[in-house]
Amino acid sequence: MNDRLKQAFNKIQAEEELKNSTKAFLYQKTKGYASAKITRYRRLLPAIACFLLVIFGGYWLYFTPTVEISIDVNPSIELGVNRFDKIISVSSYNNDGQELVDSLDIKYLDYAQAIDQILRNESVNALLSNNEVMTIGVIGSDNAQSAKVLSVIESYTDQESNTYCYYADPDEVEQAHEMGLSYGKYRAFLKLETLDSTITAEKIQNMTMREIRDLIDELSTCSDTGESLEDNKESGGHGAGNRFGHEQGNGRGASRSER
Repeated sequence: MNDRLKQAFNKIQAEEELKNSTKAFLYQKTKGYASAKITRYRRLLPAIACFLLVIFGGYWLYFTPTVEISIDVNPSIELGVNRFDKIISVSSYNNDGQELVDSLDIKYLDYAQAIDQILRNESVNALLSNNEVMTIGVIGSDNAQSAKVLSVIESYTDQESNTYCYYADPDEVEQAHEMGLSYGKYRAFLKLETLDSTITAEKIQNMTMREIRDLIDELSTCSDTGESLEDNKESGGHGAGNRFGHEQGNGRGASRSER
């Protein structure tokens, strides 16, 4: 009887020792695997960091505008151009501008293709055919890209007698946007403000560039003669666009669709 009890206890003890030795063995093995995995992951960290830098750095480079193109007829829109000459943003600054933006498919195109599409746009052609004025401004740092963009746009518009191109420094752009104006209309607003202190940004926001240009001409004439705007109108002077009297202009050359 005692021998059987002793054998049973020895068997239980042996099983416990086996369990403990098995646990110790497995712990050592899995700990080793974990250490190996951690070591491999640590070796991969520099490569992962470089990969993320390329991805996010490339994203930042691509989606950071380096030049803006301000286009005003009455539709007022601005195009953001990145360092790779691609359109990355299209913004409107009045209702007509939003309608024009909605009719275009220019995002991520090369800016030259975008300008060509805008000049061929049916509504833009109709406005220019009606003796309206288009201004296209290149706004950016004084560098090679800005100069090239301006030169390319001038080559696209050299036959448009009612289209005017210009270069501008970007410092005033933020102030223009705060007033709800594209940069092209902001420049016109600054000129008008020197001639008539009652002019507001809201007043010119939905005027066409022809109306604005004619108003500038009329106010300049009044300033030279000492007459008021109303005196000039009563004496038979020219109006300023559709909203200020008879329309006048330089005429328009052949549209791109006619050339």
